[in-house]
Amino acid sequence: MIPELPPEERITKAPVTPSTSATGEPGALAVLQNRPFLLLWLSQAATQIGGNMVIFGLTVVVQQSTNSVTAVSVLLLTFLVPSVLFSALAGVYVDRVDRRSVLVITNLVRAVAFGAIFLAGDHLLLLYVLNTLVSIASTFFAPAEAAMIPVVVPRSQLVAANGIFTVTLNAAFPLGFALLGSIVVTIAGPSALFLLVGVLYLVAAFFCYTLPPVPPPNGEREHTTVRGAVLDAERAVESTFGQLREGFQFIRGHRSIGWSLVYLGVTASLIGVLGALGPGFATATLGLNPKDFVVVVLPIGFGIVMGILLLNNYGRLVPRRSLIEVGLIALGVLIVLLSIAGPITHFLQGVQAASRLLDQSSLVSLLAVVVAIAFLTGIAYAIVAISSQTQLQEDLPEDVRGRVYGVLFTLISVASFVPIIIVGPIADRIGTTPVILGIGILTALAGAASIYSHRGLGHPAGAERPVGQPPVTD
Repeated sequence: MIPELPPEERITKAPVTPSTSATGEPGALAVLQNRPFLLLWLSQAATQIGGNMVIFGLTVVVQQSTNSVTAVSVLLLTFLVPSVLFSALAGVYVDRVDRRSVLVITNLVRAVAFGAIFLAGDHLLLLYVLNTLVSIASTFFAPAEAAMIPVVVPRSQLVAANGIFTVTLNAAFPLGFALLGSIVVTIAGPSALFLLVGVLYLVAAFFCYTLPPVPPPNGEREHTTVRGAVLDAERAVESTFGQLREGFQFIRGHRSIGWSLVYLGVTASLIGVLGALGPGFATATLGLNPKDFVVVVLPIGFGIVMGILLLNNYGRLVPRRSLIEVGLIALGVLIVLLSIAGPITHFLQGVQAASRLLDQSSLVSLLAVVVAIAFLTGIAYAIVAISSQTQLQEDLPEDVRGRVYGVLFTLISVASFVPIIIVGPIADRIGTTPVILGIGILTALAGAASIYSHRGLGHPAGAERPVGQPPVTD
């Protein structure tokens, strides 16, 4: 899936509005009392949660109509590929037009597209086309939304505002995909979900319409053409590739940073792969309807929350490199256990029957075992992903941070959709369970390879480093 990009503080040349000139108290409560920001945030919440609900609904429709993992993989690619292709053009073009207009129009386009998806039924090609249109519109919406934050929020509240947007971005997936999407599909069906989300986007368009206009500077307004935007986008892409080359050169000379990127790439690919294989796994391994694979997704979401809490309270007690490597091995082992949940259940049931104790069959049912393993998987995932991101931030010098993050975003984009292309046809040929088993083994081997690679290097980078001591490079 393609979540909309997290907001960044962006310098704009827009006219100063009362909300930007006002002084404000920092803090989440104070910034939410800012009416323009509140409306912008409600628009983000509606579109983010609604968009993830649609991903769930479309996944169910495609899986039920085709019973093909490859078809689900193609669906996910219609979310991901437009973002890669159009991000540079979108960022440039948004600076040439009224950003409020971009927010309104993109929300209206997506609302109409969801209405068309409701009418399309299970017509696969039409669903792909419409979903690609939604993804393209989202690619233009995201930079306009991020650039609107400094317009409606005083400088003193920018940190709190960006924090609220980031939390909403991270919460939208478990809320929309794992919880609300499954509830609506179970109660009313996918078609009702598409209509409901279309209404959410109409409401978001209205909220955005109430925001102050942000016309482009005069010089930009005179050259607001698609051709001009494309030429600027080409120059931006050339500059981006130059910075990527510099980033790769820096990474080659600093192995610890390269490994942090590997960890983040592995976790990004796992999300895409499990999203593609989830419905087939629910059908083949658990004997459930494709819409019921929420029994795997929701416990993973709760596990991620628990992993964040554990890191906040106890993460400082363990060297970070060790935490990542052990977490990565544990993540691989848990994915392996998830793939063989059926045999594990039969074994536990046999032990329970042989013990002749109280009837505990409900505790060793297949679903109970899957939920428990999925919950632990979420904890391991959070430990690896968050610790890797933190270590990367600590190890990177300020002057190369942007270039290395450019490499990171490229890596994550590739890691998100390349495995999806590969695992879909393989799973259709040999089944989802062997593929998930293989992915678990490869994940655990990545953790073991990291341990072997850093053996004898001494104090792990990012681990218990005294304040003020420079990062360890190798």
